[in-house]
Amino acid sequence: MKGIVYSYNSSNTTVKKHTERMESPSTPNLAAIARRIREIRGFDLTQGEFAKILAISQAQLSKYELGQSTPTVEILLRLKKFSGRSIDWILTGG
Repeated sequence: MKGIVYSYNSSNTTVKKHTERMESPSTPNLAAIARRIREIRGFDLTQGEFAKILAISQAQLSKYELGQSTPTVEILLRLKKFSGRSIDWILTGG
């Protein structure tokens, strides 16, 4: 994402406009979230079994685990309840 930054030089009263690359703090890293959801599921549950626990379809769980879809707040809360992990950990690993 690019932002516009204006620079003002008071000695000669000029204004310069330039663009600057800015990071978007709201862009989730879907691949990392996908890995953590897969980690929460573990190796004991199939996608179908875990999807039933989360009350979603197996296809939707697959999209989460492949990083093709962002989990809703409701799903994040269910993942938290199931795993005991914080939503912060699920989203950021922290």
